[in-house]
Amino acid sequence: MSTGRAVADDGGSGLASFRRNVWWGLAGTVACVLGFAVGDWVLDPDVPAGLRALTGLSTATTIVACGVLLGRRMRDRAPSAGWLVTAAGAALVAAAVPLAVGNFGIWSIAPAATIAVLVMFLPARRAWQALGLALLVLPAIGLFTALATGEPNVAHAVWMPALMVVAFGPAMLGMLRGWQVAARLDDARRLAGQLAVADERLRFAADLHDIQGHHLQVIALKSELAARLAEADPARAAEQMREVQQLAGDALRETRALVQGYRRTTLDAEIANASRVLTAAGVEVHADVDAGLAAALPQAPRSLLGLVVREATTNVLRHSSATRAAIVLVPDDAGARLVIDNDGARPVVAGDGTGLASLAERLDAVGGRLSWVSDDDRFVVTATVTG
Repeated sequence: MSTGRAVADDGGSGLASFRRNVWWGLAGTVACVLGFAVGDWVLDPDVPAGLRALTGLSTATTIVACGVLLGRRMRDRAPSAGWLVTAAGAALVAAAVPLAVGNFGIWSIAPAATIAVLVMFLPARRAWQALGLALLVLPAIGLFTALATGEPNVAHAVWMPALMVVAFGPAMLGMLRGWQVAARLDDARRLAGQLAVADERLRFAADLHDIQGHHLQVIALKSELAARLAEADPARAAEQMREVQQLAGDALRETRALVQGYRRTTLDAEIANASRVLTAAGVEVHADVDAGLAAALPQAPRSLLGLVVREATTNVLRHSSATRAAIVLVPDDAGARLVIDNDGARPVVAGDGTGLASLAERLDAVGGRLSWVSDDDRFVVTATVTG
């Protein structure tokens, strides 16, 4: 029942936070049920002190061992042999002592909880088969013990262990399944973002291939022809080389035009593309853009704001686990202000260049300004330009 990967800690947000919440829910369930159910009996002065101490210690050990094993399971790690033995041994003692003195109400709680934790390390089908086996074995132990000791309420000795298995097993496997689904959805979200970026790169590569492929093929043919004519007909060879030179110039101009068009996409198109890519990556995007303002800006500042949108979008995809983002373009004192805000930001590492610094220099050159700030899990990029 593995999710296929261990999720790295993201500083308290997103999937890692959900993982911790699931662990607290699972471990807390074990601790609360065992603590409250066994605690009353352990504190009962009518029970011999030695038995109470042994049961209390074994119950506490069971809770700790189950918590450690649950932590390893949530991180997709194999169970430690030492903790497996500790959990199983402590659960057996916590069950044997109450059962030996005829307490048929609490003896099955520790083994049922421990079994539910241990089957989480098995594949789905084997986990349910193990729970089915426990659903037969624990009531059978209760029945045989009740008959051997002359317990009058045999039914209670049978249904109580069955109830504990049913209460712990499906609930804990269900919570684990919820975590696995969330982990897979997060993988899918990240993959969608990567595919959107890859799709854009493939589009550019295809356009470049169309331009370069034709010209280079013709250049190669004409160069080969010129080489053959060099001695027999120098004039035609020179003519062919002049055509090669012209073709090379055409290829260079068209390549520059393609790259310029790629880099200077309109601001509206950049914002629309950013919204599409982020949405594909599972980020909820709010765009508040003054379309008339974007069209009214001069070419240079408009192109630079487009680059800011592109760089900020790349940073959201690569350096955050964002679930929400906002892109706002509004009038400023003498021009326009662009703000891109996202959550799920990871701590900024010194020297981990993102391209924002070079964009800040280019904006300064045209009288604009670019700044960015990281506040807890939020990252805000603000760019201003003059109209």
